[in-house]
Amino acid sequence: MTQTRTTRLERGRSALGPALELVHTGRAPTRAVLTTELGVTRATAGAVAAELEALGLITVDSRPHASAGSQGRPSHRLSVNENGPVVLAAQIHADGYRAALVGLGGRIVATTPSCGIIPADPAQVLAEVVEAGAALLRDTGRRCLGAGLAVPSAVAEPDGEALNPLHLAWPSGAPVRELFLRALADAGIPGVTEKIGFTGNDVNLGALAEHRHGAGRGARHLLCVASGHRGVGGALVLDGRLHSGSSGLALEVGHLTVHPEGTPCHCGSRGCLDVEADPLAFLVAAGREPGPEVSLLHQAGELLRNEYTDPGVRAAADLLIDRLGLGLAGLVNILNPDRIILGGLHRALVEADPERLRAVVADRSLWGRSGGVPILPCSLDHNSLVGAAELAWQPILDDPLVILDGAA
Repeated sequence: MTQTRTTRLERGRSALGPALELVHTGRAPTRAVLTTELGVTRATAGAVAAELEALGLITVDSRPHASAGSQGRPSHRLSVNENGPVVLAAQIHADGYRAALVGLGGRIVATTPSCGIIPADPAQVLAEVVEAGAALLRDTGRRCLGAGLAVPSAVAEPDGEALNPLHLAWPSGAPVRELFLRALADAGIPGVTEKIGFTGNDVNLGALAEHRHGAGRGARHLLCVASGHRGVGGALVLDGRLHSGSSGLALEVGHLTVHPEGTPCHCGSRGCLDVEADPLAFLVAAGREPGPEVSLLHQAGELLRNEYTDPGVRAAADLLIDRLGLGLAGLVNILNPDRIILGGLHRALVEADPERLRAVVADRSLWGRSGGVPILPCSLDHNSLVGAAELAWQPILDDPLVILDGAA
């Protein structure tokens, strides 16, 4: 019986991955839509959906339903299996770390509180965050299919080294992927191999998550700019794939100069977006002394949300919006994106005064004036965590049958 099923799965292997990705990203809510998107017969789509359900990845409603106002035959609804397997996602940033279990569809199943202390030894912090994730797996009893890590640094490919962790006390070139794999093995995560652990830049991964599940869904050329806990990062998603450059170092937008006589930057220049439009820059411009109790991002966000009517806070917000707009205008001129999404503090800035930011970009960019590039806030909480999970899910999205390799 098992051999017959495996043979049948092998014959339909080429359709399983595309079908799972369609359900995973919400683009195939019914079997009828799946049929159309795959360009196959209804019988084939039904068989593919049934196989994905047998693998424990999706669920298929036993009774077909008709959508409101629709005509024709009702169709079976498809959804990710909320009780199915998960991947472990981890994020390191300047003010702490967090681990989570993430299911298909970008659903965060469980998460740890953010830890506020980052050791200077990358091996130590990676061991701590992986152990926190392992505790979540023990508590939930979920099956883990992979692991992904987001770090606040460009990650060089193919070796997975963090080249410029400027806001961490880590050495340049720290082998974060190797250390992450070692931590996974030491924590006894089942099925750890050289293919289970994936590492990427936090803004890149946030952009990937937003493209698949959030504000970037449907964009062909998606530009994401975000002010994390420190500094500013950028990412570009082209036709559903991250553009990471020849060695993983593309879109270091934080080092665009937006104020030539401005604040000295860690890179050796002055007035970079990294130091002119991040949470610390906002607090300083507003005349507020940063405190040690919570992260700079949290302090800046609370100030913007709760005291925006204060003239000093409003002036600081306007200053950061203008500097951010200058940077975005330059990127629009070079990249010609069809959508821009903003994360971190920039998300709060565009929500506070969307028209000011759009006016600056339009005034300073040819394509902004002629094309009216939409500028939207990111819509996912913890999008870098979700993006780290996307890295881990990708081998299963490419070929769902790989999960049989680890089946008992």
